[in-house]
Amino acid sequence: MGSRVGFALRELRGAQKSAKGVSLYSRFVNRPTGRYLAAGSYALGLTPNQVTLVSAAFSFAAAAAVALCAPSWGLGIAVWAALAVGFAFDSADGQLARLRGSGSAAGEWLDHVVDCAKLTALHSCVLIAFYRFPDAYGTGGDGWLLVPLGFQFAAIVTFFGGLLTEKLKPRPAPGSPAAAPSTLRAVALLPVDYGVFCLVFLLLGGGELFVRAYAAFGVVAGLFLVAFLVKWFRELSAVRR
Repeated sequence: MGSRVGFALRELRGAQKSAKGVSLYSRFVNRPTGRYLAAGSYALGLTPNQVTLVSAAFSFAAAAAVALCAPSWGLGIAVWAALAVGFAFDSADGQLARLRGSGSAAGEWLDHVVDCAKLTALHSCVLIAFYRFPDAYGTGGDGWLLVPLGFQFAAIVTFFGGLLTEKLKPRPAPGSPAAAPSTLRAVALLPVDYGVFCLVFLLLGGGELFVRAYAAFGVVAGLFLVAFLVKWFRELSAVRR
């Protein structure tokens, strides 16, 4: 088994996706972690779709815990850990598919459906938590329930808009050099990186502290959404079909 893991790691180092448009967290934390998970999954004989379902299990378990359990520092650590592991497996499924040469339209579809579902579920569960535990979170006013709804709107539209933009943009010509990743852009994208956002759940035990940090991330997500929509529309306006 060890030899299979070693082989997979060597192969995966040379089969990474471009770092263009990827934040520092995804480039230096999530993707490398996903590479080790992909190598382990390869050694165990798992398929990419099975790895996608493992990612979903961790992510949905974390979201459910937020909705069902009273907030505490211990819960926050457990939720963050499950979300982080789920996100790493989300990177691992694609890497495993490239390693096995078994990428498929169905696998890509499943991956995107799970990604959209986990975003919807996570913010929905935060809303449920604000409603069920108003004293712990300080969310007795109904206005606070709009915060997860707004955050969810920004997250889903950004996800769908980015995905659709990539599908509609013309593919680069075969053999054309890949654009060099921008460090400045990688830093600027940190506030809207899913892995960075997951860190906010470490503050669950802080009650109102979590609410304010979560709301701050939501505001940033809304501002980035506007910037992304303008950018994507301009890019696609130059595309003739």
